[in-house]
Amino acid sequence: MRDRLKKLWPEISWIKDEQLKEAVYQTWEKALEQSVLTPDDLETIPFTLLIKDCKVTFMEHKRAVVHIAVESAKVMQKFFGEKLPINMDKLIAGAILIDVGKLIEYVKKDGKAIVGKIGKLLRHPFTGVALAMSCGVPEDVCHMIAAHSKEGDLGKRTVEAIIVHHADFISYEPFKEDVLRF
Repeated sequence: MRDRLKKLWPEISWIKDEQLKEAVYQTWEKALEQSVLTPDDLETIPFTLLIKDCKVTFMEHKRAVVHIAVESAKVMQKFFGEKLPINMDKLIAGAILIDVGKLIEYVKKDGKAIVGKIGKLLRHPFTGVALAMSCGVPEDVCHMIAAHSKEGDLGKRTVEAIIVHHADFISYEPFKEDVLRF
């Protein structure tokens, strides 16, 4: 499983903190053990069920979010330096983990991913936090999972959570049907 995860998620190797890196791997392993989805499914299912006929896969979206978050953080570090400290390891871990709960949220019906009972009761930010905490992921990284979507709009976000939240929406909103296209 670990070798498959390394191919699915080469960005995990960017995390320098070995303990955090291991917790991220363990979270994805646990999610896959509990899910009906396989690593191959993640490279074919749509990244969201909210967009009809979405052509972008789960992994295309997920990896784009990580890259957008990292590049955004690098630009911010370049211009703001010490004025705005950013923990890159935690930012990367959070960006990689924000949608891990979807593996618990989704079930398969007629070969397609749909939201199952757990997903209707507990959206992926909640199941993602539960998975991550059970694998020893630090609370400030779990905060990014919890706060990355609309559930986080009522509370305050850390700097890293703000960056990851916006990276996620940058990689989501352009695909919505109500976007202006010329």
